[in-house]
Amino acid sequence: MTDTEKLQQMVDASSRIVFFGGAGVSTESGIPDFRSVDGLYSQKYKYPPEVMLSHSFYRAHTEEFFDFYRNKMLYLDAQPNPAHKKLAELEQAGKLSAVVTQNIDGLHQKAGSKSVYELHGSVHRNYCQRCHTLYDAEFIRKSTGIPTCSCGGVIKPDVVLYEEGLDQDTIRGAVDAIRCADMLIIGGTSLAVYPAAGLIDYYSGHRLVLINKTTTPMDAKADLAIKGSIGEVLGKIKSNIN
Repeated sequence: MTDTEKLQQMVDASSRIVFFGGAGVSTESGIPDFRSVDGLYSQKYKYPPEVMLSHSFYRAHTEEFFDFYRNKMLYLDAQPNPAHKKLAELEQAGKLSAVVTQNIDGLHQKAGSKSVYELHGSVHRNYCQRCHTLYDAEFIRKSTGIPTCSCGGVIKPDVVLYEEGLDQDTIRGAVDAIRCADMLIIGGTSLAVYPAAGLIDYYSGHRLVLINKTTTPMDAKADLAIKGSIGEVLGKIKSNIN
């Protein structure tokens, strides 16, 4: 039996699938990840990306933060790839109960997924730190310098920067979904970013699937580990919508 057939068999037997995904899910949509050879961390800047995307850098060098953010974090023209589309299809078929993502690009929702826990926030939500008026990502992209609200307050992206904590309501929702899952598919992540990667420890079922281009620390614990492109692998799965 091939890996695809094994995966299909597991999907067919499940009704509360949770998908836990990382940057590798969006690389096939043209959004670079952080840790691969061509990723953000391999590129040369005045400061390391993890410094420029930190809360303290945002506070101390706000204009420089936004220059970097606009150039390297906003991919508003990116489109969902086969992985995003298949997950939305599985949700529509009543097979998948939630997507838990470390990505901030909103592509799962763009593909049609409704139940999405965005652990690191979203570029599509931006708010004035003074009056809390909301702004979309297009407003940030078109702005220059430090984006400001009509009230004069600075508009901050609703993304979790380094040194900031994760949203507790999002964490609770993700943990509950993973705990209740009868299948957990982990894809496109090296499982190197904590505390997000630690959430998978809440899964206690027997259908743990890992799909990634490189090995991860969890491969040995998986019931099925597939080395490959997340879009290609999931694209072959039938959701069995009647």
